[in-house]
Formats: sequence, structure tokens, C-alpha cells
Amino acid sequence: MEEKVSLVLMLGTNRQDSESTKVAQFLLKELKKRDEIETTFLDLHDVSIPQDNYGQDLKEHLKEYKEAITQADGLIIVVPEYNHGYPGILKSVLDSLYPEYERKAAGLVGVSAGPWGGTRVIENLIPVLKMLGLVVTASDLQFPNVKNLFDEDGDIVGKQYNEHTEKFIDTVVWLSKTLKWGRENLD
Repeated sequence: MEEKVSLVLMLGTNRQDSESTKVAQFLLKELKKRDEIETTFLDLHDVSIPQDNYGQDLKEHLKEYKEAITQADGLIIVVPEYNHGYPGILKSVLDSLYPEYERKAAGLVGVSAGPWGGTRVIENLIPVLKMLGLVVTASDLQFPNVKNLFDEDGDIVGKQYNEHTEKFIDTVVWLSKTLKWGRENLD
């Protein structure tokens, strides 16, 4: 039997009624279809952090997050593009850990109301993730014009996203397994 890969799927915003929530729920369904993947979903709507404390000092407020990242082999972040950047809460949460990320895979999923699908937020987030010690996949997943991509039941309208999502998940799983092997055998 194949060993499972443990992935954290993070919704990288706490904005109310965010369209990114639909994307995260779609990805969660796709991840759960795969027997070789054990998924932990982290929703930043559920995170409460003090506004007068940052960085490593936030660990005490984010115990569930720290535990999930420590146990995970990889991380998928669904991140909306807000004025070419990422949400502040995402940066605060990411900065709360450091050694827990070392040599783990990270896949980025960009979401935007416009035609670019979060490419600019992905470009801005890659150096941050690399600085934290994460290894970012060469390919990412983008959801442009997100308001037009889901029906009233939350199902994806464009079936091409199923194929793109499957390839993206394959890449994250492969990199997660490869890096896990390296951490276990080369460190």
C-alpha cells in the first residue's frame, strides 16, 4: 500500500464572502477524491490573532496551524489578489513559523476577479515562501474572473479546470513525496 502524503490546504484570506472560498472548497473536494492524500483544511476565517504582535511570537495563538504544518508534507495556498498583493492576515500567519516549513512543498492557487487569475499575487508570494524555506512548485493554478466560474451550487462551470487541477495536484504530491524522502534520508 502506498504511503499517504499529508497536505495542508489553506484559504489565504479572511475577507467575508470571498470568492476564494469557492475555489478552496472545489480544491478540497478534488483532494479528497485522492486516496493517497490526507488533507487538513485551514481557513483563515477561523484565525484570530492579536494586532499588536507579529512573527514568531504569534505561535502561541496559532497552535492548530503550527501542528498542521509540522505534520504536513506540503502546503497548498489559495490566495486572492488584492491590488496586486496578498492579504495581510496571510503574511502574518505565514511569518508565525519558520523551521516548520523547511524543505516542504508549496503550491499556489491564484484567484482574481479580473482576467489574470492571481498571477501577480503568485509572483509576489513566491519570494516570501522561498525565504521561509518552502520549495514552490514550478506550476501554479489560476482562477481568473472567479465570479463566472461557479454555479449557484458551488460547482465549477469550466470543466478545463478539472484537468488543470489534477495536473497541479499531481505536481504538489510528487514534490511533497520527493522532499519528504529527502528530509527522511538525507538530513
